[in-house]
Amino acid sequence: MIADSTSVAMTAATEKALLSLLVREDGQEDLCLATYRPSTGAMRTTALIRTVIPPEEGDRFVHGNATVTGNYMLRAAEIAQRDGSGLVLLHSHPGANTWQSMSRPDQDTESSYAYLVREITGYPLVGMTLATGNNTWSARHWPVGAGNQSSRHHCTNVRVVGESLAVSWNHELRPPPKSDERQLRSVSAWGEHCQADLARRRILVVGAGSVGLDVILRLAASGICRLTVMDFDVVQMYNLDRLIGATHRDARLKRAKTHVAHREAQRAATANDFQVDISHYSICEPEGMKLALDHDIVFCCVDKPWPRAVLNAMAYTDLIPVIDGGIRIDTLPDGRMRNAIWRSHVIRPERPCMSCSRQLNLAEVQLDKQDLLNRPEYISGNGGAKTPTNQNVAPLSVNVAGSLLAQYVSLSVAPAGLGDPGPLRYSLSSHFLEHLEDGTRVYCPVEQQEGAGDQRTDMTGRHEEAERMRQAMVSPGARIRLLRWAEDGIQATAKQLDRLIR
Repeated sequence: MIADSTSVAMTAATEKALLSLLVREDGQEDLCLATYRPSTGAMRTTALIRTVIPPEEGDRFVHGNATVTGNYMLRAAEIAQRDGSGLVLLHSHPGANTWQSMSRPDQDTESSYAYLVREITGYPLVGMTLATGNNTWSARHWPVGAGNQSSRHHCTNVRVVGESLAVSWNHELRPPPKSDERQLRSVSAWGEHCQADLARRRILVVGAGSVGLDVILRLAASGICRLTVMDFDVVQMYNLDRLIGATHRDARLKRAKTHVAHREAQRAATANDFQVDISHYSICEPEGMKLALDHDIVFCCVDKPWPRAVLNAMAYTDLIPVIDGGIRIDTLPDGRMRNAIWRSHVIRPERPCMSCSRQLNLAEVQLDKQDLLNRPEYISGNGGAKTPTNQNVAPLSVNVAGSLLAQYVSLSVAPAGLGDPGPLRYSLSSHFLEHLEDGTRVYCPVEQQEGAGDQRTDMTGRHEEAERMRQAMVSPGARIRLLRWAEDGIQATAKQLDRLIR
């Protein structure tokens, strides 16, 4: 996987507040300050903008260009320090419409304050420029050095999360891939600009089962360049009526579902430089969570409470949209189907979380953490109660995948004001699609952590089911090595197991 290094993310509400300060009617430059929290992934650190600090009288001077005062920087740095945050210095370039390189005055200003800000807040100064012609952002982090010796890291992208996910790209670090005849129909649907935007987004699919695999193949076929698949499960015979692309050989060998996803995605891909990475971590493990933070969008294709709770929280704490959905099939006592209901929604700031929309029972998360939902003795001891597994069938799983992908397209390419449609639910018995109107509960503990980043409440830990399944994936030769390690008292880590899995 190629390191992205740094990026910036903010909500649409935060961007609106910044635009009101940076875009002037008289056409001059302007500036302001804001706080941020870092979100540290395995390969990328993102600055999550939290609070805008408007300038007061005498805090800056506007004279065609704009000059910040030391008093403004000190006041804002102290506010950031009290909040446990870093500081962002933002200014505008009127009329510009692309990612902005730094002028000498801009570089001198940011470098002159970088060391001071780091000393007060403990975090690098983040500099940002707004091209007001089309609201394109550019950004850089200043992690080391002082004065003219300060060193900056240019960001790969800046993301604004709202009804749509708007991404500003650094074309030098992530140049737009050229489309060809294989993406002709995609380009005809939304144009070259959107295609280049979608192709560069790093997407994670958590869960490579019947729904997840369909999503993976469609994304690969659409021309995206970077895709990650996370799943620790193996192919079983009972998966073959739903896992399109998996073979009897895959089931007999108990191959990892990621093995099938990798193979089929490579076949379906249309991008020239397509790369699919696989991970056998669980999103509930610290390593899986860190990997997820390197991505721009996440598809949640799992149904267990704990992983869904982790992804639900991450959408708010780290400003990464999570596209979630599922299906429930009800049967009559004689075995015939009564009804099937599937739904989809985007989990993001300004939308209710999974718990508030009644799609996640937080009380069951602790049971899942203790691995009780998989134990027959626990289930029988509680009157047969068990979290529904929402079993799927091939003719219907494609509807769930299609609903998730429709949410993805709406979030990514729809015109302003026509993006994320909100939670949708379809009933097969009545053939009725409805918009759900669930709202945020008072004192929702999830949404209150918006933009917390690395200061989030940690929901990860040891995932026993993931550890068991990784053991089931290893080859006979690898099992011998594990036995030798066990005899020597060596505990195999998830990373070591990843290398042993065929």
